[in-house]
Amino acid sequence: MEETSPRKRREDQKSIQSNEPKTTSLQKEVGLLSGICIIVGTIIGSGIFISPKSVLSNTEAVGPCLIIWAACGILATLGALCFAELGTMITKSGGEYPYLMEAFGPIPAYLFSWTSLFIIKPSSFAIICLSFAEYASAPFYAGCQPPEVVVKCLAAAAIMVITTVNALSVRLGSYVQNVFTAAKLVIVAIIIISGLVLLAQGNTKNLENSFEGAKLSVGAISLAFYNGLWAYDGWNQLNYITEELKNPFRNLPLAIIIGIPLVTGCYILMNVSYFTVMTATELLQSQAVAVTVYVAGREGHMLKVLSYISVKRLTPAPAIIFYGIIATIYIIPGDINSLVNYFSFAAWMFYGLTVLGLIVMRFTRKDLERPIKVPIFIPVLVTLISVFLVLAPIISKPEWEYLYCMLFILSGTMFYFLFVHYKFKWAQKISKPITMHLQMLMEVVPAEEAPE
Repeated sequence: MEETSPRKRREDQKSIQSNEPKTTSLQKEVGLLSGICIIVGTIIGSGIFISPKSVLSNTEAVGPCLIIWAACGILATLGALCFAELGTMITKSGGEYPYLMEAFGPIPAYLFSWTSLFIIKPSSFAIICLSFAEYASAPFYAGCQPPEVVVKCLAAAAIMVITTVNALSVRLGSYVQNVFTAAKLVIVAIIIISGLVLLAQGNTKNLENSFEGAKLSVGAISLAFYNGLWAYDGWNQLNYITEELKNPFRNLPLAIIIGIPLVTGCYILMNVSYFTVMTATELLQSQAVAVTVYVAGREGHMLKVLSYISVKRLTPAPAIIFYGIIATIYIIPGDINSLVNYFSFAAWMFYGLTVLGLIVMRFTRKDLERPIKVPIFIPVLVTLISVFLVLAPIISKPEWEYLYCMLFILSGTMFYFLFVHYKFKWAQKISKPITMHLQMLMEVVPAEEAPE
């Protein structure tokens, strides 16, 4: 056995590195400006086209609505800074999974994978496709809302097409994503410019007395945050660009501090633009306003076939198809507003737990190297707000759906002990044949066996 030098052992203790095989590294060609552009492009999505109505319905006035949008941007910025520290301290892939594993052990990490697999990612996929369906069908039903069956069938078709494209080709999937990213940024720019022109022409009537009629409650504020934060989703993935950034430990925090407030400014201007042509009542009546599974499967925390790669196409086809199936199931009984609420409830439970892990590791893992270190009050504040966002809707307006969501998340512990911790033989007899048959049917193999 090769002897490890004392110097090497000291270096290994300073940070938690990935055990994945080393591959050709990306060139550090992304500067601060490009990093800001990546952040803006990552965050801006369908949320800004569907969330304004829901945020306004919970605040019932223009002024509080705009304040919620600004507050969501501040929270996303603070959360992104916390994740930047975690991402440069623990350089393993898998998002929140390795952070929770290091801070709290395997059970919270497994529950995150379980929740991400069955709730967070599929519901996000379903929301995006339902949003597309509402906008695509609206022009054919001028003056009335499109039939629900039309919207849901169109959303199911969108899920099928996107799933097929991404399962067949990484390059084709990236091309389609780039086209839609460019399209959404053009639409955002058009709406903002049009709104500024109308403001310059004096169309400010709908912005006057902006706090009149506001009826705020703890539960309503939390639900308004749920919908506003949906539009900022993606803030927790920004540390993934570290490998491509020049001088990342300086430029990543700067890109976050500049990029997310820039997105916030865009969102506020878009809402102001809406109000230059629509009253609050008209906006509320408008139907349409303008890698975790792979890591968990590899670690044995999920059905292994979900981490396998297609031999022919080198895509994670099983995971993609699984998400498509679950997302299709979600659109049958659900609507955008309820899906956003349950997505946010589950997501912020683990965002808060992950940031709490950052606080815990400040005391339990003082030896870890922290290239980026945020002031302690930031993770404390983000944790407290996360607790508020999770508990407020339950306490203010209890609904059975939140209880079902919580019970489903906790039910993951049963599968953890059956299939991961104790590995009962009868449980293995069930999972192994399923994995083997799916592997043969889909022509997939573990990533380490995939051809170059």
